[in-house]
Amino acid sequence: MDDRDFLSALETATLDPAAFTHRAHVRAGFLILREAPTFGAALDRIERAIRAFAAKHGKDGLYHATVTVAFMTLIHARMAAQGTSGWETFAAGNPDLFEADVLARYYPKEFLANPAARAVFQLPPAGEAA
Repeated sequence: MDDRDFLSALETATLDPAAFTHRAHVRAGFLILREAPTFGAALDRIERAIRAFAAKHGKDGLYHATVTVAFMTLIHARMAAQGTSGWETFAAGNPDLFEADVLARYYPKEFLANPAARAVFQLPPAGEAA
């Protein structure tokens, strides 16, 4: 599925739920950041997309504010450093973004499990992450 169709399917919640993997989340973040006029606009758009997708598929608890903002920040920083070429080039150049524990560098697992971190973006705790 090309980028435009993928993003459209996500934002209309017609994407197959099985296709909305972690990699797909990162892809959506990259594509939205590439299109959005500002970082804030990109955050609003990805939150709306994930929440609408989750609601349509009966998974209202899917959205995690801290994880989403942290990943969007990582993606945005990488795009600023490397440019905004296509998705495949970006993905190939940033394999760590697809590792299960990439946020462990910044956040302890227990911290992200806290309902407050799910509801509202939380800065990483000082001196606790590896």
